Amino acid sequence: MDQPPGMKDPNYPNHVCKLQRALYGLKQAPRAWFNRLSMFLIDYGFFCSLADPSLFVMHTSTGVLVLLIYVDDMLLTGSSMALVQNFLQVLSKEFSMKDLGPLHHFLGIQIQSTDSGLQLNQTRYAYSILERAQMVDCQPMPTPLVQRHDAVTDPTPVADPTFFRGLVGSLQYLTLTRPDLSYSVNYISQFMHSPTLSHLKYVRRILRYLKGTIHFGLFFKKDTSLVLSAFSDADWAGCPTTRRSTTGYCTFLGCNIISWCAKKQHIAMRVLAPRPSIVPWLTPH
Repeated sequence: MDQPPGMKDPNYPNHVCKLQRALYGLKQAPRAWFNRLSMFLIDYGFFCSLADPSLFVMHTSTGVLVLLIYVDDMLLTGSSMALVQNFLQVLSKEFSMKDLGPLHHFLGIQIQSTDSGLQLNQTRYAYSILERAQMVDCQPMPTPLVQRHDAVTDPTPVADPTFFRGLVGSLQYLTLTRPDLSYSVNYISQFMHSPTLSHLKYVRRILRYLKGTIHFGLFFKKDTSLVLSAFSDADWAGCPTTRRSTTGYCTFLGCNIISWCAKKQHIAMRVLAPRPSIVPWLTPH
């Protein structure tokens, strides 16, 4: 680090300023804020989740508190309303905060609470993707991809690759509440480096499927068992070029799906037949 031009101190030319407080907008500000908040939560009794560093959980004799942080937005829930209100009072004394009430919208995800559970969807976000692609009035399709989609019928590069990558990136975020799009979005994401008109056609088909299923989402049922079950499948060397397999899985806690993925494997396995043994031919002399 050096002193900026025009602000150099002639008496201390090798000194630099020490940052006493991270200002909002600096690159180190989010890290400093997260460190400040996480230290307060840990001192209060929370522990950081090993699966997600932004998730904090606290177990007490009266119940459980769960806190999720995204920059300066927080989601707080607990096993009892009294426990939540007591922690909100402690949190408001330590930080300047505003309680927005029950959760209804968070990071583009709409949450609707019912007597039987939570309904999550991204209808507004999906509609914005259709508006960006100028396909609000398109005809819907029953499936996101055709059954056979290996051949590239039109290898012509797209005129605007940035537009293609923007649509695919938006669809990737949409899979947070749409497991039915995981495989199709994973497939088109493999052509981000050099998209063609055939790949753009696949994206438009996904958007047409999205038009007919724009209100789809996830429902987390409240009264369910805590039995953990998982399902997986693979297409067994489905890629004709690399002979790699695409693996998909989904995990359920009771009747609620909690994780899902569709991913192309990094390696390909070949099963070779054993080489026949060579027996020398002996001839009598």
